[in-house]
Parts: sequence; structure tokens; C-alpha cells
Amino acid sequence: MRGLSEKVAIITGGARGMGESHVRRFIEEGAKVVFTDINKSAGEALAEELGENAVFVEHDVTDADGWKAVVNQAESAFGPVNVLVNNAGISMSKTIFEMTEEEYRKIIDINQVSVFLGIKAVLPSMQKAEGGSIVNISSMNGIVGGAPGYTDSKFAVRGLTKAAAIQLGGLGIRVNSVHPGVIETPMVSEGDAVEQIREFAKQIPMKRTAQSEEVTNMVAFLASDEASYSTGSEFIIDGGLTAM
Repeated sequence: MRGLSEKVAIITGGARGMGESHVRRFIEEGAKVVFTDINKSAGEALAEELGENAVFVEHDVTDADGWKAVVNQAESAFGPVNVLVNNAGISMSKTIFEMTEEEYRKIIDINQVSVFLGIKAVLPSMQKAEGGSIVNISSMNGIVGGAPGYTDSKFAVRGLTKAAAIQLGGLGIRVNSVHPGVIETPMVSEGDAVEQIREFAKQIPMKRTAQSEEVTNMVAFLASDEASYSTGSEFIIDGGLTAM
């Protein structure tokens, strides 16, 4: 299957973890990809490995002018953009008592405001392409509660997805959100909470955490024309956690 053949995609947070998995799959399926990250060394190394159809741009997703530059670079390299994957995000496990205003606003800016900026920046290009697919990576904590800041922002991504889908459907632009549970990324497997996560995994109905590629399967489907009538919806990949 080459469902992404000839697509021109922008993927944020693409240097490591789930984002890297998305970038690799898109290239494998024939897409041309501009991927962004603040991790310059990892991004440049991945782009060099993947070849001419992958371009890395160092990019702060909270910077509106930076978004315009990314879209311009994508158009210059490959033509009008018809896929956007808003993947970049951060998490923080602090209580309301512990979290500062500065920390809270940082989470909201990176996880929520960046999604708005990305959608807004890419729309003119998608109109040139006469349609497209926007995939916003939320979280299972955009469905059920979790840490403050993180949960709030991920619920907001879910809501923005629905609002954008309603407004953009007539332009042939689909907008969907993906809600992963506990995924085996470097942030999880290399962090201080490895044992806690392994213990938590026993509570998951499927009794395991997920691999990044399992999320990528859904992202690739939603980005492709095979998901041509799916918009404004949330797609949950959590091993059954939110069913409990």
C-alpha cells in the first residue's frame, strides 16, 4: 500500500519518538516530508538518513513567523502542502499546587496554541492543493482527566479539531485528532518513571504499552485518501484504558 504516495506533508516534533515513526512511514509510503523539531542534531541526522524526500527544519512551534517559514520551505521544496501532522508536544506531571503560571502557559502554548498556528499557516497551501488532511495528536487525556496543563491542552486540541473540521470541510480539508495512551517513546523508556509505567501497564486491558508504529498506523490512514469521509473525529489508541 502506498496511500501517501505523492503527498506533501509537514510533521512537527519529527526528530524522535512518535514523530520520527510518522516521518519514516510517510517516506516509506512515497510522501515528501518537511519535518520540524527543536532537536537540531537529531533532526539533521534523520533527514540525512532518509534522503532527498525528507527535509528537516529547526522550528519552535509556538512561533507564528516560524510556521510561515516552514510552509514556504515545504512549497519551495515539494509544492503545495496537503498533509499536516501536529505532533509536537510536552508533558508535565505537577499538581495545581506545584505548577507555576509560567509552566502552565508553556504547556498551553506548545500543546494547544501551536496547533492553531499550524492550521492557520497551512491553509493557503492546502487551498492551492485543493484539499488536504490535518491530523492533530492529542492524548487519551484529551478524553479523560490527567495532569493539569497537559489535560487542558489536549482537550482543547480535541475541541479545535472539531471546530476546524466544520469550517474547513467545504474546502476539502479534513481535520481529525488522534488520542494515544501510554506509548514506548524515549520520553517514557529513558525517563525516571520507567518502573512506575511498567506497573501501570498491568492496569491496561491489553496488558501492555503501545509501540510508536501503532500510532503511526492511524496517522498514516487519516492522512491518506483512504480516510476520505472521516473528519471532526477522535481516534483513540490506548489499549482500552478509556473504556474502563
